[in-house]
Amino acid sequence: MPSWYEPVTETPPVGVELFGVHRLRLTEVAAPRLSPEDELARDRVWDAAVQANPNLFDGPVVACAGLEREGPRSLVLTWARVTYRHYALRQVPGATGWLPSLFVNAVQPTDDGRVLVARMSSSTAAPGRWQLPGGSVEPPQDHEVLDEAALRRHAARELTEETGLDTAPEELTLWAVTRGEHRSVGLVFLAPPRRVSVLGERFAALVTAGQAAGRESELDRIAVVGSAAELANLSGPHADYLEPVVRCYTEQLPGCGAGDPPAMR
Repeated sequence: MPSWYEPVTETPPVGVELFGVHRLRLTEVAAPRLSPEDELARDRVWDAAVQANPNLFDGPVVACAGLEREGPRSLVLTWARVTYRHYALRQVPGATGWLPSLFVNAVQPTDDGRVLVARMSSSTAAPGRWQLPGGSVEPPQDHEVLDEAALRRHAARELTEETGLDTAPEELTLWAVTRGEHRSVGLVFLAPPRRVSVLGERFAALVTAGQAAGRESELDRIAVVGSAAELANLSGPHADYLEPVVRCYTEQLPGCGAGDPPAMR
């Protein structure tokens, strides 16, 4: 394993790496070419997945083509434009052209040092899974660039859309990068602390507004946890990065994240 993939946690869970980061530089590359056989196999897997879950859609998305250290707490991430069906290649035996997924999420602390976690609703691609608010990264439009500022805006939008918390992009700080199952890479942004009561009120208002409009929310439940042990008490599947991120923040592990958690306010 290259030296720049050293995890920053002292005892990271098997299969998940967590990197503290201050700076992220992004570079676009072309997606790998696939053989006709792999394309056909990918499409068969995708069509079967859509039949099983009609909520899946083949929209544009950004995949991670590489992750390297450029210096202390500085990473270079190369990315490529694909669509969601690209990830069906994971299920094709022998396929070598697939790329890991790339997503953003947000650590939303409370004013008493806990962290908000959320459960995906039945209408999503991962019903019942506990995770942080966030989502896959979308490619930029022709007149835009994909940089750290764009990712920060995306993370703020996901936090607002999924929890009802109106957090401005400039309030978020790039805090960590995770790499887990299928080598998927997550860019973790840290939000300012909020009162627990505010979290509950904003989420309840969001769900009520969605129901009135005939819309199902992406998240069907939120919780706040103060330790990895409390997180383990939440029944159902958990995103693989969730436990190390919660443990990193709540225990304030040395070298974890882009710095010490902000002062509670």
